[in-house]
Amino acid sequence: MGTVARHLTIHGKVQGVFYRGWAVEAARRLGLAGWVRNRIDGSVEALVEGQDDAVERFIALAGQGPPAARVARIDATEVAAEGHLKFEQHPTA
Repeated sequence: MGTVARHLTIHGKVQGVFYRGWAVEAARRLGLAGWVRNRIDGSVEALVEGQDDAVERFIALAGQGPPAARVARIDATEVAAEGHLKFEQHPTA
C-alpha cells in the first residue's frame, strides 16, 4: 500500500467544538501527516497524507468528530501527496 492524499472539507457544526484539536490527535494516532484549519465559511479544511487504509479510517472518524461536533457532510478529493512529515493545525483561511 502506497501513500495517498485527500483534501477534505468538513461541513456542519465543526467550529467551536474542538474539531481541529481532535483532528490533530486522530491523525497522529493513525500515523498520518498533513494539516487542518478552520475556514471563514464555517467549515473545516484538511489535507491528510499517509497509507490508504489509515487515510480512509481518518475520513470515517472525521464523519463523527469530537462529541460536540455535528458533521453534515465531508467533501473528499484525491490530491497529490505534498510530503508532509507531521500533522499540524494551521491558521484560519
